Amino acid sequence: MLRSLLIYLSKAGWARGLVTNWGFAWRAASRFISGESLSEAIEAVSSLNARGINATLDHLGEHTTSQETALKAKDEILRILQIISEDGVRANVSVKLTQIGLAVDEGLCARNLAEILEVAKTNSNFVRIDMEDSPWVDRTLAVYQSMRDGFQLDNVGIVIQSYLYRSESDIQNLMSSSARIRLCKGAYDEPAEVAYPEKERVDKNFDHLTRLLVDGALNNGSPRISHDGRIPPIPAIASHDPERLVFAKNYARSAGLPDDAIEFQMLFGIRRDLQEQLVAEGYPVRVYVPYGTEWYPYYVRRLAERPANLWFFISNFFRG
Repeated sequence: MLRSLLIYLSKAGWARGLVTNWGFAWRAASRFISGESLSEAIEAVSSLNARGINATLDHLGEHTTSQETALKAKDEILRILQIISEDGVRANVSVKLTQIGLAVDEGLCARNLAEILEVAKTNSNFVRIDMEDSPWVDRTLAVYQSMRDGFQLDNVGIVIQSYLYRSESDIQNLMSSSARIRLCKGAYDEPAEVAYPEKERVDKNFDHLTRLLVDGALNNGSPRISHDGRIPPIPAIASHDPERLVFAKNYARSAGLPDDAIEFQMLFGIRRDLQEQLVAEGYPVRVYVPYGTEWYPYYVRRLAERPANLWFFISNFFRG
C-alpha cells in the first residue's frame, strides 16, 4: 500500500510542486542524486573512479511531451558524452526513451537515439537504454532492436526487470544477438496481471534470470569489461540485495564465467559498503549517477523501494 502510494506521488504534479518547494527536500534527495548540474555529476564520477568504481551518467527526465523538449534532452546527452571524452572519466550513459521523444513520436525518438549512439561510437562509448513501466516495454525493445538491425549500432544495451512475467522470454530473445543486459528488480507499481506481486517470487525470478544471463555470456564468448570501464560485459546485475549478489557470484564462478565478464551495478548513495566489497573481490562495479533538476520522480521511487529511505526523508522534514 505504501509503495503504491509513493509510486502514485512520483507521477503527481501537485505533489511534485509541493515537495520541490520544501527547502529540506533537496537536502534529503541529494543523498541519492549527484547534483543538479553536469559538472557536479562529473565530480561525483571522478570520486567513484578514484575508488575503483565505474559509472553510468543519467540526466534525469522522462515522459517529455514535445519535440522541443526531446531535442533539448538529446543535446544534453550528447554533451555528457563529450565531457566524458574530454575529462577521461570511466563512465558511460543511460537514457530513458520517453525523455528523448518516445511518447511524442517513435521516429523522432529513434533518430535522437541513433544520433546519440553515433556520437558515443565515435567516442568509443556505450549507451544503456533504461526500461520504464510495462506499457513502454514493447516499444522500448522495438527501438533497441531497430538500433541493432536497422542502424547497425551495437554499442547499446537494455534493461530487463525481474518482476515482469515476460522477462524470461525477453532475455532468451535478446541473448540470440549477444545483448548487454542490465537486470534489476523493477521500480514501478505494476498490476498483478503483468508482474509478480510477491517479493519472494521477484527474487526467485531474479536468480533464474541471472542464470540465463551468465549462460548467455558464456555462449557468446564471455566478453570482458573494456579497459577504460566504458563498455560493459553482457550481464550487469543491478541489486543491493546481498543474497542476489552472492547467488550471482556463486553461479558465475561455478559456470566458469571470468570475474571481469560480469558487472555489478548499484545506485548512487546506496550500499557503498557492498560496492567496495565487490571491488575488493575483483569484480567490475558500476554506479548509476543521476543528476539534473528533474529529480523528483526518481527520488520518490527510491523512497518507495525501501522504508529506511522514507524515514530518512521524514527525519529531514522534522529537522527543517
